[in-house]
Amino acid sequence: MATSGSAFVLGVDLDGVCADYTLGFRNFCAQRMGVDPETFPLERSWDFREWGFDDAMFETMHRAAIIEGRILANLEVIEGAAESLWRLSDAGVWIRIVTHRLYVNWSHHAAASDTVTWLDQAKIPYRDLCFVGAKADVGCDAYIDDAPHNIMNLRKAGRHAIVYEQPYNLDTPGPRASSWDQVEELVYELMVAGGGFAEPALPGFDPDVDRLGRRAGSTD
Repeated sequence: MATSGSAFVLGVDLDGVCADYTLGFRNFCAQRMGVDPETFPLERSWDFREWGFDDAMFETMHRAAIIEGRILANLEVIEGAAESLWRLSDAGVWIRIVTHRLYVNWSHHAAASDTVTWLDQAKIPYRDLCFVGAKADVGCDAYIDDAPHNIMNLRKAGRHAIVYEQPYNLDTPGPRASSWDQVEELVYELMVAGGGFAEPALPGFDPDVDRLGRRAGSTD
């Protein structure tokens, strides 16, 4: 295992896995271009061809969304992400956020600071935060990602990679999950298969996702 100490390390992507980037980006683009949001379908391909964007147009709009729109601080949390990650953390999983949000030049300050802000607001638990493109290099036992090229590269490097299902990765082979409950199940299976110990929460257990906020506000 590529662990931190004795913990099972889970590399967690953000956009399309924990954060609804497509919805946030669509709303920004619609407002900036003065069109109805329905102009940009949520069921889109990886290259946004349904939106009429080429690579240059996407990069221009993405940079504006990051720097001017500050969308990374305000994306909606994908249902169940915080709760499942807290349950996994409580079961002994080391949560390592692994994201490639710094790939556009001259937007790093906004991207990095807004990512940390969003993680706090979304109540996502994590022990490490890695901004990196070569995700296999950070040495996790397993990864959850939505990008087909990331999944392919991780598997070529011999890493376990779970596909978080999105319209643009339906052709990517599994294991795959269409909900965070399914992510939990797959992670526990990988932990056990690797010779580790998994102690899942009892069915119906609702993790206390507000615990950090209360602790931060404590004067004790």
